[in-house]
Amino acid sequence: MKLIEGEAPVFDKLNVFKIAFSMATHAGKRQALVSENIANANTPDYLAKDIKPFREVYAAGESQGDMVASRASHLNGANGSGFDWAVQADSSYVDPNGNSVTLEEEILKGVEAKRQHDRALAIYRSSMTILRTSLGSN
Repeated sequence: MKLIEGEAPVFDKLNVFKIAFSMATHAGKRQALVSENIANANTPDYLAKDIKPFREVYAAGESQGDMVASRASHLNGANGSGFDWAVQADSSYVDPNGNSVTLEEEILKGVEAKRQHDRALAIYRSSMTILRTSLGSN
């Protein structure tokens, strides 16, 4: 591979571990919201909560190479990943008691979050295997 002066190789911009971490964090946050929604399924006036799909959150996140605060004590604070996991209340369907939790939908969201978390772990494991193989240490 011939490098042009001033250009970085493509593999210098590899963010696979960052993406896997962000995807797992998103899945964990979503699973926590699903659990909270199920726990409040009979609470009057409780609105179900959810977050945007990972694809939308990642697309709207910081650019590659941006500095990210990983602790709240860092300059400008942080939520740990540099992404906005904005929680949204869902009021599209409301019971007569004002509750918008549908258990069937929450169970499906939980399954979706687990699959996303498993996918993030698979990406991480696969990347580690490739990295170890490339270094010659299986």
